[in-house]
Amino acid sequence: MSGPESPEGSDEFGQIAEFFRPLTRGDPGAFDLLDDAAVLTSREGMDIVVTQDALVEGVHFPPGETPEDVAARFIRVNLSDLAAKGAEPFAWLQTLAWSPDWPLDRRRAFARGLAEEAVAFGLTLLGGDTVSTPGPLVISGTFFGRCPKGGMTPRSGARPGDLLLVSGPVGDGWLGLQAVTGSLDDPSGRLARKFRRPEPRLDLRSSLRACARAAADVSDGLIADARHIAVASRCGVRLALEEVPLSRMAADWLAQRPDEAVARCALASGGDDYEIVLAAAPVHRARLEAAGCTVIGAFVDGPSQVLLYGAELAAGPGGWRHA
Repeated sequence: MSGPESPEGSDEFGQIAEFFRPLTRGDPGAFDLLDDAAVLTSREGMDIVVTQDALVEGVHFPPGETPEDVAARFIRVNLSDLAAKGAEPFAWLQTLAWSPDWPLDRRRAFARGLAEEAVAFGLTLLGGDTVSTPGPLVISGTFFGRCPKGGMTPRSGARPGDLLLVSGPVGDGWLGLQAVTGSLDDPSGRLARKFRRPEPRLDLRSSLRACARAAADVSDGLIADARHIAVASRCGVRLALEEVPLSRMAADWLAQRPDEAVARCALASGGDDYEIVLAAAPVHRARLEAAGCTVIGAFVDGPSQVLLYGAELAAGPGGWRHA
């Protein structure tokens, strides 16, 4: 990891030694973060699954969030991608572009947050890069997981006749962002926590490996991510909005909206839920429902549709898109 001298006078090597070397947890492949490369140790009969994602302050999370919450969100949204692949995470690389709004005390708190997440999820930091920017904080991570050889769950395996399922409630992440920014009352703080500290569905690894033909995490929005599977699989998908599971908080919010169709589309398009949307043959329905998944539609040999009580809706993009 390399980068410029900090404004406080503690140079990049001192910060790396203090903040990030402990996160290697003694892994010999990290070389104490004193090298420009790392070594990944393979295991017989296993594939290494790799994912990469970046967070930009003011785009992926609001300015002013606590360093610990930023660290948790960074780790967890990346682990969600591995969860959707049926992989077990074990290590990561990171690039940090520190903003002027992140002095030494905030950097130190961010490192503490990373350490807590690394312990919770069994992760080792292998290296990366540290630089400064006149713009907002940017964090980019490359995360590594393992799965049995040939056993990764792709996006592209759905077939017409497969069920469309989702692993849990949808809409809380979008409502949570509104709670974080103060535009929605959240007396319990549960919605805000859904946004700040999503739970990657790593518990579904065995069910995905055994049952899912295709899967993605719900980051852009349920409608958009279901369509991503359909496009990759060269088929269509029909999503029944009334079947999409909602938390009590989201159901209460929905009950107060004058237009059910618009409100349900908003919940299913908002993103940041980090549940798993997947395709599976009907024979696996009972096992997946026992694991907490809900059938919300089916993959078809035809165009994709978003339906509410059988009527087709114009759902727009169905999720977040960068320009």
